Amino acid sequence: MEKSLEQLKQEYEKTTVLLEREKRKMQRLKNRQAYLESGSRKQRTHRLITRGAAVESIVPQTKELTEPEFYSLMESILNLPQAEPFIRSAAENHARISGQEKGGD
Repeated sequence: MEKSLEQLKQEYEKTTVLLEREKRKMQRLKNRQAYLESGSRKQRTHRLITRGAAVESIVPQTKELTEPEFYSLMESILNLPQAEPFIRSAAENHARISGQEKGGD
């Protein structure tokens, strides 16, 4: 049972329409993915800028440092034995507060 030329043309047109529809759907999904990824990048950039500004406002001398000098200073400070309890405490406090906001406690 062979299909007529007209039936094949109709089938081709229908398939072409479906293909175009799927291509548009794929493009929308790619656009959505790019939008979501750029949003997380924007949030990260904002966070880094505000935290860097906070460091500069607390310790204005850091403005004069080059990037390698700044990184070296931060590593030195954060590797001090006295810094570790403060870092751990801040992380635990954040986790506790986040857990309460989510209905944990």
